[in-house]
Amino acid sequence: MARIEYADLNRGEAAALARRIEAERGSVLHLYQMLLHSPPAAEGWLTYLTSIRHRCLLDGAIRELVIMRIAHLNRASYEADQHAPIALREGLRQDQLDALGRDEIPADRFDARERDVLAYADAMTRTVQVPDAVFQAVRRHFQDRDLVELTATIAAYNMVSRFLEALQVHSDDRR
Repeated sequence: MARIEYADLNRGEAAALARRIEAERGSVLHLYQMLLHSPPAAEGWLTYLTSIRHRCLLDGAIRELVIMRIAHLNRASYEADQHAPIALREGLRQDQLDALGRDEIPADRFDARERDVLAYADAMTRTVQVPDAVFQAVRRHFQDRDLVELTATIAAYNMVSRFLEALQVHSDDRR
């Protein structure tokens, strides 16, 4: 159960933004219903995460790989629940998704590029500072734009999991 009640989607500023979210996303997920307590925060969040997921050029499988790893590292079950089907549609395999929940990633499930991306996501998530060797390893796989988009994606989904877990937002919450 969430720590505070979900916002009323039919009140004030939240109502118009809730309709926009529904039009763009198909429904108002728990995450957005919580964010709608602050329509400016919800609107900024929506714009930023829509850009990360739908306007950036970063490969969808890489994007979902890091999102799922972050969800597991931060024990953010809602994030994992929402992104597992997307990750599978983007080309990740179920055995890869299962491996992302382990402390040590089995090397045989991922290619060199994916392992370097996971090491980068782990560093950004666990310690924030990225060792030079980890950065150099991931750098060899990406041009500048892709590297910036990868970094922004990892940062964004750490923000998501921290918000979800602080307020204890879960997929099975009644709204």
